[in-house]
Amino acid sequence: MTDDQSQTQQPPATGHAVIQSYLKTLTAQPGVYRMLDAEGRVLYVGKARNLKARVSNYARPAGHSARIARMIHATASMMFLTTRTETEALLLEQNLIKQLKPYFNVLLRDDKSFPNILVSKETEFAQIKKHRGAKKEKGSYYGPFASAGAVNRTLNQLQKVFLLRNCSDAMFASRTRPCLLYQIKRCAAPCVGRISTADYASLVTDAERFLQGKTTQVQAKLAEEMSAAAEAMEFERAAALRDRIRALTQVQSSQGINPRGVPEADIVALHMEGGQACVQVFFIRANQSWGNRDFYPKTGSGAEEAEVLEAFLGQFYADKEPPRLILLSHPIEDADLMTELLSDRAGRRVELAVPQRGEKAELVENAARNARESLGRKMSESAAQSKLLDGLAEAFELDGPPRRIEVYDNSHIQGTNAVGGMIVAGPEGFDKGQYRKFNIKGTELTPGDDFGMMKEVLTRRFQRLLKEDPDRETPAWPDLILIDGGAGQVSAVREIMEELGVEDVPMLGVAKGVDRDAGKEEFHRPGKRPFALPHNSPVLYFIQRLRDEAHRWAIGAHRAKRAKAVGATPLDEVPGIGATRKRALLQHFGSAKAVSRAGLDDLKAVEGISEKVAQTVYDFFHAEG
Repeated sequence: MTDDQSQTQQPPATGHAVIQSYLKTLTAQPGVYRMLDAEGRVLYVGKARNLKARVSNYARPAGHSARIARMIHATASMMFLTTRTETEALLLEQNLIKQLKPYFNVLLRDDKSFPNILVSKETEFAQIKKHRGAKKEKGSYYGPFASAGAVNRTLNQLQKVFLLRNCSDAMFASRTRPCLLYQIKRCAAPCVGRISTADYASLVTDAERFLQGKTTQVQAKLAEEMSAAAEAMEFERAAALRDRIRALTQVQSSQGINPRGVPEADIVALHMEGGQACVQVFFIRANQSWGNRDFYPKTGSGAEEAEVLEAFLGQFYADKEPPRLILLSHPIEDADLMTELLSDRAGRRVELAVPQRGEKAELVENAARNARESLGRKMSESAAQSKLLDGLAEAFELDGPPRRIEVYDNSHIQGTNAVGGMIVAGPEGFDKGQYRKFNIKGTELTPGDDFGMMKEVLTRRFQRLLKEDPDRETPAWPDLILIDGGAGQVSAVREIMEELGVEDVPMLGVAKGVDRDAGKEEFHRPGKRPFALPHNSPVLYFIQRLRDEAHRWAIGAHRAKRAKAVGATPLDEVPGIGATRKRALLQHFGSAKAVSRAGLDDLKAVEGISEKVAQTVYDFFHAEG
């Protein structure tokens, strides 16, 4: 072997010496840096007030924590982006972390939007309802609430107190007699004139005062009205007002924490243990607790508390409006930068504080206790899940406990609206972020061909895996495939995998046994006799849960597809016609068929339909040939 050949086969250099080589070209500007491994994968994204100073810290051969030392050792190259300000660097860092998900960064894994209560004022009689997403509808928004359940409970209680309608505008307009909610005293029935416009507006005002935290005013007003009704000998009205006051008192008592000195805040508390983290967020609005939610961020292979909390704040408020005050359990590294960033996002001053005494400190301690207890429960569940995976490996003679189980199922009605579903489970339970739906596209399949559907789903799934990760270096490859079916399904799946050249992924078919009863399942593996597990086996219950979850997911996807198909009209095919214009046309003409027959002048008369759009619609339905 020549010297040239030996040099070309040497692995690329990594470590602090590689990082040192970048220092001579770096400036003292603020910016963002990326550390990459020998394969070009991003290991870490960081921000810096002074890029040269920050990178020089990594260039030192010693004095690093174990986590940073591992990161430096794996670094083969770096990338840099300079910014005008430190705040821009922080914003760019958070965006890149969310996009690239580097291994050594702290990552917020559950970042869903939060629901609000909307008092919709699109019509004369305001509607109260749950709202999630962009705030485009006319009305007043109150929130965020920690969960849909918290909103539903509050809406249910508000209906008892303020009797506001929650029906859709279409249903409201079509009513000819009061609905059940009126009968059980949950609605004032404005749809059929059982309450005047002025009196209903008064109820709306009271409901909004309550949501703004002005409960004392609302209670005082109701008490005055009850006394006046009693004096006027209107005993039925007085009794109704008494019931509303009781319901209002019940709402207040069920909210738990109602701080007097904190009108608006998010309370963010962190607890870390055993390399895992839990962040509890409590929402305080209008001096009322609107629920709490726990999060389990990935800790970046061992980040400290300050870094975890700072990363959480940056990612959590990336698409949410921060409140005026955020109470923290721990100080963060760059509090001034984070304050500036969140204030820019909110368009007003946002304060970060780590309270040491008083009511605010008690609120943080309560959130921290919840974080500690939640993490304890999750770690206990993870231990139980680990035992189940060990038992699964033992029962089915796997090489080791699977870290990723993929479960497949199909759903259709006589072959129509066919959908394949895949769910994923592992050491932390169901990984819902990895669930997938597959719209069955095969045109040659006969109706109800489950074998053909399964073949299409698995072929698409593993062709993509082979394309994206042929060397199986990522955790996206399953350690076990579970399918709902017997020997025939398993044989079909085996053929598919052999065709793709993927023959080493274990697979298991779950078939209903005698009388198709749960608990009498038979398990099928390629080339082996079917067998059953004891009816009280924890592993059997675990597999039933996996199968049922896959079935639920596939049925949900099928129903959504079927509902969409039912609501489809020829208007969906017209260029430039979105949901709003489609709704306007259907409301104006009554049906898609009537739209197709309409003249050009009639189309122009529809509100929201311009002359150009009207011409497009007309041409679509009247084109020759």
